[in-house]
Amino acid sequence: MVRSEKMVRILRAMIRDEPGHIGKLTQAIGEGGADIGDIVKIRAAGEYNVRELELYIDSEDQLRVILDRVEAIEGIRVDAVYDPVLEIHRAGKIRMRSTVSIERIGDVRKIYTPGVATVCLEIQAHPEKAWDYTALGHTVAIVTNGTAVLGLGNIGVHAGLPVMEGKAVLLDRLAGLSGVPILIPSRDADTFVETVIQISPSFGAIQIEDVAAPECFEIEERLIEQLPIPVMHDDQHGTAVVCLAALLNAMEHTGLQLDRLCIGLVGLGAAGMGIAKLLVSFGVKDLVGTDINREATRRFEALGGSGKDLAGVMSRAQVVISTTGRPGLIEPEMVREGQIIFAISNPVPEITPQLALAAGAAFAVDGRSVNNALGFPGIFRGALDARTRRISDAMKIAAARTIAQFAEPGELVPALLHPDVHHAVAEAVQDAAREPADPDGPTGP
Repeated sequence: MVRSEKMVRILRAMIRDEPGHIGKLTQAIGEGGADIGDIVKIRAAGEYNVRELELYIDSEDQLRVILDRVEAIEGIRVDAVYDPVLEIHRAGKIRMRSTVSIERIGDVRKIYTPGVATVCLEIQAHPEKAWDYTALGHTVAIVTNGTAVLGLGNIGVHAGLPVMEGKAVLLDRLAGLSGVPILIPSRDADTFVETVIQISPSFGAIQIEDVAAPECFEIEERLIEQLPIPVMHDDQHGTAVVCLAALLNAMEHTGLQLDRLCIGLVGLGAAGMGIAKLLVSFGVKDLVGTDINREATRRFEALGGSGKDLAGVMSRAQVVISTTGRPGLIEPEMVREGQIIFAISNPVPEITPQLALAAGAAFAVDGRSVNNALGFPGIFRGALDARTRRISDAMKIAAARTIAQFAEPGELVPALLHPDVHHAVAEAVQDAAREPADPDGPTGP
């Protein structure tokens, strides 16, 4: 089991400040079967040092065995054990803050009354100047109904809110955008669409997030049609962009041509259909797919794909992309020699890259690397900077090509925190938005 699939806990212990005690502690932890991450000294306390150790464990039962071992060591006392994931979420991950300082009353008069009236009148006379004199140009609504959160399913808007806050953090840190979670506790498409339309004047763009299929398709289509600002369902299109970027680099490594391969989609929900649509736009002609939902398969076939069962997809496709959210769905014996396997469900893939590679795959990745977070910050930044009304396939393909260019040797996509990739994606998207569309020209190879 890889470390990212384990639970993480922080063990805070008082350790006697004498040679050998840290070694005894780490030995006890290792004998208990846990991996150790960072070890940090917090403070000195008389004859003791207080240190925190990052532990990666498989279960709470394993943790209890480790604690029994540790507490039996003379000179070591367990002070606390806590879950750092829960701790970092305490009180939420975002807040709205001012971008200007107030040092004197004159500052107040500029940003509020009476000075702000000048700006209000300027926007009234020239409505387009709202983009110059307000936060519209860098504010994104992250809208969800909590019906398809990660691989957890329909867990509700509040249980899904930590994901929306995480998206807001990434928009801020990676692209300088302000993401605002909007929770709409309804599966009714009319209610969702009307709510977003009513709140849309407050935002420069709309990011639809964690909305289940098939409602997500109708919702996105209607909002794109009715709103004068960019709308993108990230689970469909952000995932598709990063997936295409990884495929472009896989083609570079193998010498194959993407538009001449058979691509298999395992799972035809939001992510699977988003990937299929972008591949078709890119020029891929041979798509096979499978889903337990017959309606999903019909949508795929209407796009030009061929519906199969899982065995049929695995036996025919040279590239397999899986987005089902079902851990272990793809068994190692299903993998063919030389296949490219993208099992990108989060938090646990359909098959781990290690198992797929051992079974003969040429390349294998999961959702830790092929993750939509590499795409959506720059895509929204570029769309907002271009002041475009739509996020086109040409813009998505430009984003994918740019992401692919930043991969290091041996990688299919760059690291999420690469210092340059998100701004480069924004620039590529902005350039693509400003190029006139050629309805007869190719967008792919």
